[in-house]
Amino acid sequence: MKSADCSISIISRATCHGSSPAIVFEDHVLSYSQILDQSARIASGLLNGADDLNGSRVAFLVEKPSYTSVQWGIWRAGGIVVPLCEVHPLRELDYVIEDSDANVLIAEGIFIERLEPIARHRALPLMRVPDLLFSSIGPLPQVGPQRPAMILYTSGTTGKPKGVVTTHSQIEAQITTLIEAWEWTSDDHILHVLPLHHVHGIINILCCALWAGARCETLPRFDADQVWDLFIKRKFTLFMAVPTIYVRLITAWEKAPASRRKQMSEACKSFRLMVSGSAALPVSVLEKWREITGHTLLERYGMTEIGMALSNPLHGKRVPGAVGVPLPGVEVRVVDEAGVPVPEGEEGELQVRGPGVFSGYWRRPQESKESFRDGWFCTGDVAVVDGGVYRVLGRKSIDIIKTGGYKVSALEIEEVFRAHPDIADCAVVGVEDPQWGERVCIGIVPKPGKSLTMDYLRDWGKQRLAPYKVPSRMLILEEPSWEGDKTRGEISLFEVICSSRINSSNYPRPTPRTMISRG
Repeated sequence: MKSADCSISIISRATCHGSSPAIVFEDHVLSYSQILDQSARIASGLLNGADDLNGSRVAFLVEKPSYTSVQWGIWRAGGIVVPLCEVHPLRELDYVIEDSDANVLIAEGIFIERLEPIARHRALPLMRVPDLLFSSIGPLPQVGPQRPAMILYTSGTTGKPKGVVTTHSQIEAQITTLIEAWEWTSDDHILHVLPLHHVHGIINILCCALWAGARCETLPRFDADQVWDLFIKRKFTLFMAVPTIYVRLITAWEKAPASRRKQMSEACKSFRLMVSGSAALPVSVLEKWREITGHTLLERYGMTEIGMALSNPLHGKRVPGAVGVPLPGVEVRVVDEAGVPVPEGEEGELQVRGPGVFSGYWRRPQESKESFRDGWFCTGDVAVVDGGVYRVLGRKSIDIIKTGGYKVSALEIEEVFRAHPDIADCAVVGVEDPQWGERVCIGIVPKPGKSLTMDYLRDWGKQRLAPYKVPSRMLILEEPSWEGDKTRGEISLFEVICSSRINSSNYPRPTPRTMISRG
């Protein structure tokens, strides 16, 4: 089957853009035609003579230039993509592969060695991108819009990350609402610095760019000075990032000499839109960015389960600290505990429904059912509406921490650190931070006679958790002394929450002793 006959909308649209640049990585350029050819070869290699993968899960970890070809290849073969995170340790990669019940793994370059132990342990085929690209193109199946297309993992209040399943039609709805709201065109050129296992990087940037026939330039990893260099050298029209990245770009600008600062600020004139999301944007950061670039960052709101739901306007007033109004085709409401919509000005839970809302959590029917109420997805976020504009106030549960644009589970981190032989009990909380939104912090009750350091615990944690989940502050707690508590005086909210979350019967109310911080 020829590329032009593909039944998946984002891929069939690519046939209209031919030799136009699609993906730019350093000095390497992939055109739309090349991606269509590569994805057809990868699909044929995955099928290996079969008619259809019929929803087999294919987990992959590849270099950024190959990402789209692999993603489209899996889709064109009838499979479900399971993107893996390149910074996750072996334990977390294995969890996603096991939980998704992946049938095949794909890797290239340095990631082959990363996935080989898992492939051997689970007796899974590990296919290499260069080998797949040598496949001859054969017949490919017709893939309907209601077929599951992707599983992305997101942390929840139950601890372990859950797989969010979206169909091709749901992904299309998530893309097209942003195409309309933010007026993407084939003339756009965006710099992509975000991870490709997260809805922000996959849908908002990569898929929107390719749907529009635009050019998407990527970096192997974020580096503030390199980003500014590219801003100066290129004529980008779009940039999207998390607040932490904007903080680092501002810091790099402030450290630069006056002549370079002028160049940096001048380079931002080519942009028509700069977006911030995945975490609350401090007003001070918005104002500083506007001061040095002339751009008022557009804040929006979304989740892995729903794509994007709310956005400040492309044209018109953007309200600092607010996430705007519902996007085209998306319905949003704020309700009380009984599920009844509340009047403007009153707080309640934010609920969403629309064609982009996910199908459910992978093989978790009860949790999928509980996440909806009368057809509305319950986000777990508390919001308020003022003059039709939505403002998100935070999570209903303290078990969820939003740090650097990632949503992580305090319960999952606690479970890992409780397995340490020198820790009797622990509690993980998020503490407000101007750069990260929230810092992941841990309160620890050591076992008798044991002492722990921040550096040691971070190194230990990085072998088991993604870097952004590893606590950067540690509070040492000891067995309670009520008399000691009375003489201590005021203690921090961090200490109070840690103490209240320690649930061991041996430590009914630990007393804070030592705070250790890193970074």
